Amino acid sequence: MKQLEVQIMGQSYLLGCPEGGEQRLLEAVEKVDTAMCKIRDAGKVKARDRIAVLAALNLAFDASDRAVAQAMQAASLAHGDRTLAGARGHADDVRIAQLVVRLDQALGDDGRLL
Repeated sequence: MKQLEVQIMGQSYLLGCPEGGEQRLLEAVEKVDTAMCKIRDAGKVKARDRIAVLAALNLAFDASDRAVAQAMQAASLAHGDRTLAGARGHADDVRIAQLVVRLDQALGDDGRLL
């Protein structure tokens, strides 16, 4: 297993990586670093562990949202149903609002997501 030294929010990490997976790991590090820096720069959350949790939740939600979108697109193409795309927009808005409320409740008065 290969090891790569990377920087996330200015801190160095030595990460294990399978041979041939270096580019994927570096892309993942870039996504995490960008997400964490964006949260830090917003100034609402200061603790590195809270920033990491929020970044992880945001990235997981984005990945889940992409998976749902791909599944709906595949279903739409398979069935020739074009109404799913319009319904998806409203469903996404509702899911995002629910997620923000849940995250705000979990964070308490310590820091609001938005």
